Amino acid sequence: MNTKTLSRGAIAIAVAVALSAGYVAGTRHTDPQIIPSAQAAALMPAEAAAKTGIPDFSGLVETYGPAVVNISAKHVVKQVSQRQSMQQLPIDPSDPFYQFFRHFYGQFPGQGGGDDGGSQGDQPSASLGSGFIISPDGYILTNAHVVDGANVVTVKLTDKREYRAKVVGADKQSDVAVLKISAANLPTVKIGDPSQSKVGQWVVAIGSPYGFDNTVTSGIISAKSRSLPEENYTPFIQTDVPVNPGNSGGPLFNLQGEVIGINSMIYSQTGGFQGLSFAIPINEAMKVKDDLVKTGHVSRGRLGVAVQGLNQTLADSFGLGKPNGALVSSVDPGGPAAKAGLQAGDVILAVNGTQISDSTDLPSMIAGIKPGSKADLQVWRDKAKKDIAVTIGALTDAKAASNDTQAQEQGRLGVAVRPLTPQEKSGASLSHGLLVQQSSGPAASAGIQPGDVILAVNGRPVSSPDQLRDMIAKAGNSIALLIQRDSAQIFVPVDLG
Repeated sequence: MNTKTLSRGAIAIAVAVALSAGYVAGTRHTDPQIIPSAQAAALMPAEAAAKTGIPDFSGLVETYGPAVVNISAKHVVKQVSQRQSMQQLPIDPSDPFYQFFRHFYGQFPGQGGGDDGGSQGDQPSASLGSGFIISPDGYILTNAHVVDGANVVTVKLTDKREYRAKVVGADKQSDVAVLKISAANLPTVKIGDPSQSKVGQWVVAIGSPYGFDNTVTSGIISAKSRSLPEENYTPFIQTDVPVNPGNSGGPLFNLQGEVIGINSMIYSQTGGFQGLSFAIPINEAMKVKDDLVKTGHVSRGRLGVAVQGLNQTLADSFGLGKPNGALVSSVDPGGPAAKAGLQAGDVILAVNGTQISDSTDLPSMIAGIKPGSKADLQVWRDKAKKDIAVTIGALTDAKAASNDTQAQEQGRLGVAVRPLTPQEKSGASLSHGLLVQQSSGPAASAGIQPGDVILAVNGRPVSSPDQLRDMIAKAGNSIALLIQRDSAQIFVPVDLG
């Protein structure tokens, strides 16, 4: 994320303190004890809030600020011309999804000469980020994207000491990296437990936004266990703490002065902070750290399924009272789930006795299981619970012809379909299915599109238009269609009215 300008504006802040009815962090203090500000500053924010009615973060910053470091990562990149750079831009940069969940760190490419604003050749660049010391002998946590591809990594402490850092390991899937500097008796942070934090509690970030070392910002926890696009294995902590390019890799503190997360991403349509920031829970990061220090890589479990969330309509179609669990939309052939007998349409309710309230819980839960070990799954199939034992696999980083057949209209559903040709089945690796040629009514309202392939109705495979018509005629007011769109399978709830 490139920084273009630095603007300065006046900010008016109005602070009103109603001591007689002050609610702080969800606790009412009818008669707070007034203590001198100097004494309050020595307290952790939670203590200061309890005694004064207002959190005071100065004690936290004084105690743990020295353990937060500035990280400079130097790269050698191929400089391209301005014309070539413009040709590489997305078609619609104004699309909100273009900026969605961008990793944030400042990057300052070297400027090349030439008539077109840039020249070919290797040019140095540097990215700035943050990190924090977790052991007195120099182990540091940061984001993997801060040091990705770096030739030289430099760590600067608050007392101006600088060290050349070694990248012990970096895990792109979790965006966690471990650095090591040769030093002793260093200040360290205190590691907390994110599971004990609550939405609405105060949190503090310390980092180097835009290179301004040891900058402190505060806010509240906005949500927990947030699932983000293309980030399947991390249940992010969402906050409204102001974070910007350069904050990436810095710590997120709770009121007790404990680190509960690593600031990693923001939602932004402009490249700057817009009220939505996301942190990696520190317990997840510490697991990654342990693997990186011991083996240099991270071992994760793999089940071999694609899952989606449930809403009430889908839950009703499967006979579930509540939309809890992870709905299996497809099973990888030959994968651990397939070998154990899992099927598309199963709803995974629990893993090793731990309930799954949302589909976003499953990926991180499975990833935390050691490959080769057994896991007991409780699934919902045919309106009944079923126990399935599966041997968890190892997760790795890698991962149409025309036909004259007349389409038949399925009036109640609102689709015109035809069977797949042998060539279409072979090309899509399908054994059955109906190609949607037209969509209207309930199907269109549910998002069914021409080109989709209907594979099953309420978990039952369908291979002919007549079979589909019979299923729809016997269905209740809602059904779940398993469709394949492009290379992905997904259940779509359809309200038949």
